[in-house]
Amino acid sequence: MTRTERLVAELTEHPPVMSVRTAAAWALVSQYASFALQFATSIVLARWFITPAQLGLFSVAFAAVTLVAFLQDFGVTRYINGERDLTAGKIYTAFTISVAFAWGIALLAILASGAIASFYRDPAMRPVALVIACSYLLVPLAIVPQATCQRRMDYKSNTMIEVGSAFANAVVAIALAIFGYGALALAWGAFAQQAARLLVSQWRAGLLLPWPLRIEGAAPLFRLGGTNSAQAMCNSITARAPELVIGRLIDNIAVGLFARASGLAGQLRMLVAGAVSGVFYPAFRRVRDSGDPLGPPYLRVVGAYTGITWPAMAGIAVLAEPIIHLLYGERWIAAAPLLSWVALSQLCYVAVPLNGDLPVLLDRMRSLVRRNVLETAASVLLLAIAAPFGLIWVAISRFAHGLVFIAIYAPFMRQMLGFRWRELAVIYLRSVVVTVAAVAPVLAGYHFWSPPSDAGALQMLVTSGAGALLWFVILRLIGHSLFDEITGLLGELFGSLRSRRVEPARP
Repeated sequence: MTRTERLVAELTEHPPVMSVRTAAAWALVSQYASFALQFATSIVLARWFITPAQLGLFSVAFAAVTLVAFLQDFGVTRYINGERDLTAGKIYTAFTISVAFAWGIALLAILASGAIASFYRDPAMRPVALVIACSYLLVPLAIVPQATCQRRMDYKSNTMIEVGSAFANAVVAIALAIFGYGALALAWGAFAQQAARLLVSQWRAGLLLPWPLRIEGAAPLFRLGGTNSAQAMCNSITARAPELVIGRLIDNIAVGLFARASGLAGQLRMLVAGAVSGVFYPAFRRVRDSGDPLGPPYLRVVGAYTGITWPAMAGIAVLAEPIIHLLYGERWIAAAPLLSWVALSQLCYVAVPLNGDLPVLLDRMRSLVRRNVLETAASVLLLAIAAPFGLIWVAISRFAHGLVFIAIYAPFMRQMLGFRWRELAVIYLRSVVVTVAAVAPVLAGYHFWSPPSDAGALQMLVTSGAGALLWFVILRLIGHSLFDEITGLLGELFGSLRSRRVEPARP
């Protein structure tokens, strides 16, 4: 029996390695540890080594290469996680398709590096774009191994992969920045991250290689890959268009400021809610296969997302100025108003979670692609209208796009999953209440203590801590579903720890 056949037997014949809640806990550990590394690295680089212009140069190069490299995954992760009857042959086929497409796209990105530098009239951008493009040559050898870890709910291995790759990025980026490599330090950090992801994922999967090459039975993967590519293209344009437009119409300094704001907001959103997104896809696959309705568990997910992410993002929005000043220093202070608007936009994006995953799982891919295209068109249109009026209006356009996002996807999810508007409205209302409770102490601190421009670390800690405490109390008082999820998770974790302590020693 080959390694792949043994792996398939483990995936199909054995129960999941851990429960959904335990997997979610491991995912949170992964996200918190990775965030801590990335966050500390960004502070060190921004305060002492990387200027807004250098970050802007890297951000434009990264955004441009990402537009070319959006086909990298080609739906392989979703295929591995969602396929009902996974076999060794199907894994070989998925691996072969993944490598073929990923390496082809990586080569295209490498060839485009010169054109990217010419378009932005910046010769220094070419080596940065070239290093980023070369990092994509490593990506396909990690996609399938990590996907198999997710399918068997082995989020301990997933944590090792994510934390190891973040650590490699941090070490390389800081080391090269100390020696004055500027934007190239960030590019080589990204390369090191992909290299570490490859090594750790292969180790945890037991050395899973794309051999023998196989394309038999690739039709389902091509169908899924076509949908995934269209969705990835739309997401890539929506996410990267602001930096590309700002870099062309304004300058790299403006790009650096916007990238600092959007990057910080995105990191914090992923810290709060994004860690468990990968857990839910295989979990919903099991609900689908059992024939149970998907509406009730989806509403619980909405409650969990909005109950924790809305207060966090609203807190970031009202604390934007002291956060930027204390963490990154005075030269980044112009990013504060941008951070407020981008953080508010995140409230909209988490209001309809799993909008790109569940339609694929339920074979509603054509409907999903139509809505992706509509959403992307709205994003580009809003950006085109806002950009001539300045950087702050670009940030405001992201919040406007978030409102359009809800209008497009909320009716789609209701139609597909069968929940009622009233049920969703009750969840939203309760999340709004806990959000107001969470930010109220911060706003009170601005009135009775010091305004945002003078707020120090002590004021931030006291008022945000009071907000977190009030948030938890209000969760309990209004019967928010997130309270039960939190207590259930803690109970499961403590129960696991107690069972390990009392487990008798084996002879």
